[in-house]
Amino acid sequence: MSLNDILGSALSGLGAAQSGLRTVSTNIANVGTPGYARERVTQAAGVTAGRVSGVVVSQPERVADRFLEAAAYMRATEVGLTEARSDYLDRAQALLGAPGSESSLPARLDAISSAAIAMTGSLGASQNAADFVAKTSDSIASMQQLDSDIESLTSDADQEVGSTVERINTLLSRIYDLNSTVSRLDGLGKTSAGSVDQRNAAVEELSSLMAVNVRLQPNGRVNIDTAGGAPLIDSRLRLLSYPNGGAGSAQPGHPGIEIRFADSAGGLGVATGDRIESSATGGKLGGLLDLRDRTLPALREQMGSLFTGLARTLNEASNAASAVPAPSQLVGANTPFASSDRLGFTGSTVFAVTAADGTVTAKTTVDFDSLGTGATIADAVAAINAGLGGAGTATFANGTLSISANGTGQGIAVADDPDNPAQRAGVGFSQFFGLNDLIRSDDGILAPTGLTAADPHGFSDGQTVGIELRDGSGRILAQTTLTPTGGGTMGDLLDDLNSGPMGQYGSFRIDDAGRFRFEANAAFAGSTISVPVDSTDRLGTGASFSMISGLSGLSSGLRSGEVRTDIRNDTSRLPLAFLDTSAAVGASALGSADTRGAQGYADALSNSVDLGKDGVLSLERFSNQLLGKAGTEASQAQDRLADATARRDDAVNRRDSYSGVNIDEELSQMVVLQNSYSAAARVMTTASEMYQTLIAMMG
Repeated sequence: MSLNDILGSALSGLGAAQSGLRTVSTNIANVGTPGYARERVTQAAGVTAGRVSGVVVSQPERVADRFLEAAAYMRATEVGLTEARSDYLDRAQALLGAPGSESSLPARLDAISSAAIAMTGSLGASQNAADFVAKTSDSIASMQQLDSDIESLTSDADQEVGSTVERINTLLSRIYDLNSTVSRLDGLGKTSAGSVDQRNAAVEELSSLMAVNVRLQPNGRVNIDTAGGAPLIDSRLRLLSYPNGGAGSAQPGHPGIEIRFADSAGGLGVATGDRIESSATGGKLGGLLDLRDRTLPALREQMGSLFTGLARTLNEASNAASAVPAPSQLVGANTPFASSDRLGFTGSTVFAVTAADGTVTAKTTVDFDSLGTGATIADAVAAINAGLGGAGTATFANGTLSISANGTGQGIAVADDPDNPAQRAGVGFSQFFGLNDLIRSDDGILAPTGLTAADPHGFSDGQTVGIELRDGSGRILAQTTLTPTGGGTMGDLLDDLNSGPMGQYGSFRIDDAGRFRFEANAAFAGSTISVPVDSTDRLGTGASFSMISGLSGLSSGLRSGEVRTDIRNDTSRLPLAFLDTSAAVGASALGSADTRGAQGYADALSNSVDLGKDGVLSLERFSNQLLGKAGTEASQAQDRLADATARRDDAVNRRDSYSGVNIDEELSQMVVLQNSYSAAARVMTTASEMYQTLIAMMG
């Protein structure tokens, strides 16, 4: 071997040692950098024309295991999802109050029941009535505040959806740009380790925001798809588009998130046809979508069901009684009916006009069976007016029934015949029309409608109802738009729903109370119905399809629910006395000391009530279930977050144990490289001395 070959080999050895030392120094400098994968250089003998010609050193390469990195991405997705759910469910549970707290829903309902029981006593009747009215008002106000607070949580979740989409787009753009950098450096034969580290950090953060599939390509790029298989990054970049922009609107339905191609300027281009609209997307975004579209609206619907149940139980008791003296006019609640609608009542109701001392001055008993099966509401009004003979007048207009006493100091009292009580959809005449309601609402129907498939739907041409069916993850299974045809029946609407796109997932029916009920097929158990858009108005009464059908608990009337104004202002107007339906004209039928109606309030609160899709159970049990479920879900979410965090940390530790920097190993490698450098330097020194000796000999 010539001296030139020796010097060349030694020089390549010095370069190899220097390259190795630079790599070791970089590793040590990044010992605390999260996600940094240590680098290494490989050395091989250089061979030229069959002869060894020194050392060839590769560009620094990352020491990483793509399977361990993929596990870390997957665990980051779990943490993002569970963290979002844990945060919001914990906030929702805090709003509902702790079990046993005086401000919790069960405690407030207990307070109403206790006040009702206190009214059954003979002492402090007026004070007890005032306490009962106050407790009822407080409970309704509490429900309304909770509904508003949960609506605010829904708005917060929607805002976070918008900000999360923006962050996802930022990360997608960064990964796409780093893809180009990595591919270019690899093509030039230069190290891309630093760019790959940055790209992997962005992918890990992206994985915490949504579930993604990451596939490494031969050219060094990575392709990224959603969990559902929709491409986000390949040779082209795609971005997410949220039309709502995270405006924070709490509404029954929100627009889906579209996937669009990025245009030449990096902005949103044409749509790909793929969408993201459920928790199946995973990560923080999936958790937020599930909270916004399913979990929080379901909690609000249950709050609406609780209010409806409270209103119906207390109104049942109040309509069975009368204030003393009886009011000069009974003005019913808003109903979805017109005078021409089917009456549909069986049994009898007593209508009495009484003096201030409770003496009956006029009275009639209307037997609805005798009116015939084809009788209308107008027929009932005519029968009442004919029976009272001018002492009282009944009118029905704009969906509201009113009955007035015509004489000075006279009042109106109504009670169902105890031997043959009037019934429609399980309630009496007075409750059906809300003549003596304790609780009223301007945007809800608080008594069952009893509508059947044969009844006209009462909607006009051009009115529409948008209905969505979502599965247990919040994914939209089907959407339909009802377009009622003027003159059609409720059965026609039922047929349209069952023959439409939702029919393959279950079936609709009308129950005995007149509510539309959806029964999902076994394969789609847990599916829920929502009504995001509704422009219908039945017969000009202001009652929409969603209010009548009961498909959406958000139309329960909770928002405007309240104890009747005249009773709040004067608790002596609270119906507590029972009308003696057997009393003849000239006899006393109402007594000022009669508080038997108070027992009706107490009994009604303890009885089971039909809450539709939420079952038949007492309000106390339902409120406890609601509170318990919220607490359980919050606790489970915290446990899942702790488990997901532990799994994520374990995956990260495994990844870092393989690819992270170990100071001891790097220092040992540094010693080896320093010795290698010294050895190469000694070879160069020796060769140089030999060269100088040869020159001297020739001289």
